[in-house]
Amino acid sequence: MPLAIQVEDLKKSFRIPVHRVDSLKERAVHPFSGRDFRELRALDGISFEIERGEFFGIVGRNGSGKSTLLKILASIYRADAGTIRMAGRLAPFIELGVGFNVELTARENVILNGVMMGLTPRETRQRLDAVLEFAELGDFVDLKLKNYSSGMLVRLAFSTMMQADADILLIDEVLAVGDAAFQQKCADAFHEMKSSGKTIVLVTHEMKTVEEYCHRAMLIEGGDIRRLGDPAEIGREYMRLNFQPGAAPGPQGGAKAVPAVAEGARLLDAWIEDADGARATGVEHGERIRLRAEIELARDTLGVSVTFIVANPDGVNMFQFSAPIEAADGSGRLRAGDRAVVSAAIENPLAPGRYHVHCGVQQDQGKGDVDLFVHGAIDFVVFGGGERTGGVLALEHEIEARVAGGSGTT
Repeated sequence: MPLAIQVEDLKKSFRIPVHRVDSLKERAVHPFSGRDFRELRALDGISFEIERGEFFGIVGRNGSGKSTLLKILASIYRADAGTIRMAGRLAPFIELGVGFNVELTARENVILNGVMMGLTPRETRQRLDAVLEFAELGDFVDLKLKNYSSGMLVRLAFSTMMQADADILLIDEVLAVGDAAFQQKCADAFHEMKSSGKTIVLVTHEMKTVEEYCHRAMLIEGGDIRRLGDPAEIGREYMRLNFQPGAAPGPQGGAKAVPAVAEGARLLDAWIEDADGARATGVEHGERIRLRAEIELARDTLGVSVTFIVANPDGVNMFQFSAPIEAADGSGRLRAGDRAVVSAAIENPLAPGRYHVHCGVQQDQGKGDVDLFVHGAIDFVVFGGGERTGGVLALEHEIEARVAGGSGTT
């Protein structure tokens, strides 16, 4: 298959001032401030190829370098090193509505943008009706854009983009625009573009879009290619990357910062583990949920049980399970200061979202006094599994519907 885009050893760095100077006064008082820079390496020698007619997705976390790459392909940024070869006419769509003049009418803006995309004024006028019909704005063609609503603006911008007469389209996060009906119209248009043989490079955070449209996808992390290949695999790797330990700052995810203490026991630590035994903040849908907890007893006791309760953010308990804490000598008697390590692994039918784990310690094998109860001892995210189900569980299922034979059949 002929290549549409070939990128070899592409590099791009930015110089970031260590001290920011925003005014002439600051410059006068601190004349040498702002002359020290640190280097931010956005792209670190990446290479890849895109075939002609391919719908190619580029994904990555914020700051990974994907938007920088798209802007270099669009000639907005200049690369520090490397080569780019393109076969065909290019149309970049980095942001919807760029180039619109709010003091001009929709008719005038469509013609102006068409010329900017390489069409002649005559060709643009011939396509005006198609743009307005797609945007459903025929009654507002002579209204100035400053009087348009935000929804009307994005519909006009997207419709104008769809008229680009180019072989290669560079698109940055512009698929979900307008209301539900218009979004479906946009989806239909992209399926049509995909089947028409245009080469499309799409940068997005929406993994469902990648899996639905793209033939292949590429995951960028830290200015380098982490993975390239099947869109579904790339989507799963992207979600794992987002929910790996340390990926998301903030207090949520993992164990409680301060050990929880009650009269009869103390929760020293509690966390989620991945399949390799490392601490995790997220679990992929379908993968087993592995819980670990460390508990210290505060008094002599006999027949103690530990319980985990998994709940959703609305406080609905999804399931709970318990196990006795066994004495090391087999006597069943536990003493103050004894420490227990609790491990549990459970199936994971949970729908994508955030969940909490409550932890309790109870006398008499779960029938007596409560020694300890920690609400929200762990919280974690379930990711993957496709779209949200609208429920709290995402269960494997089969469903079939057919028209039964009757008067309407032949």
